[in-house]
Amino acid sequence: MRSIAIMNQKGGVGKTTTTVNLAAALAELGQRVCVVDMDPQAHASLHLGVEPQPGDPSVYDVLVAGSSLAEVERQVGDNLWLVASHVDLATAEMELSRTLGHRMSDRDGEQAGPPLLDHLFTVLRDKLDRDRQPPDYLLIDCPPSLGLLTLNALVAAEEVFIPLQPHFLALHGLGKLLETINLIARRLNERLRVGGVVLCMYESGTRLAGEVAADVEEFFRRAETQPVPWAGATVFATRIRRNIRLAEAPSFGQSIFAYAPDSHGAEDYRRLAGEVLSTARVASPDALG
Repeated sequence: MRSIAIMNQKGGVGKTTTTVNLAAALAELGQRVCVVDMDPQAHASLHLGVEPQPGDPSVYDVLVAGSSLAEVERQVGDNLWLVASHVDLATAEMELSRTLGHRMSDRDGEQAGPPLLDHLFTVLRDKLDRDRQPPDYLLIDCPPSLGLLTLNALVAAEEVFIPLQPHFLALHGLGKLLETINLIARRLNERLRVGGVVLCMYESGTRLAGEVAADVEEFFRRAETQPVPWAGATVFATRIRRNIRLAEAPSFGQSIFAYAPDSHGAEDYRRLAGEVLSTARVASPDALG
């Protein structure tokens, strides 16, 4: 199984759009794909036609109530499954802290130290390890914030894909994001690597887009021999062009392939899926083990 967290701490950069449409494109190519919606806003779930209702099984039940992935996931298309989100997920961080804190208290009633505290971040990974029928691809849609939900995703995944809008402020945020990934890789998940960067909302006719794309490619080129989690990361050649059909599709609860299969958005995500299939998970730098 190839497990990929799709993450950017900045909202509105195409994170959920990329998660859903890359998943649908991979499924269209015959891969068994599961999307895990870790965002309490449930945008990935809505995009795939699932509107969370009270009492519906969701990733909240996996993280807090002890449910297995098999009990929660639902099939939403050919070769495509979803572990849906729910507004209750917003309380999951508090529930995890309280519940696991009680369970991990020592005999004298004192709270556990850092090794046991780390268990707060491994709930999702532990459930994935017990999954008897893992998919070919697991795509995790992360919240646009750094909390227990995002940390669980980063500990569970082997790769991070970073959707990036080609402008200056996005570049500024990229450095902060990589610092976070580096910290998680060193402290909680030594397998974690940056697999690739997806340039979204790309406008090929603007000089700025070309300049930012060149800067991003040069940055990752310089890191190829460095002992960092983004050594060997791919800046995907496919640019996801700004496309109104991509913006419209979520309101119909459909991927771009169901909503507008002949659009530029569908063409771009098909090409991106082909690139993802052709790239193996990046190797671990020696310095990171």
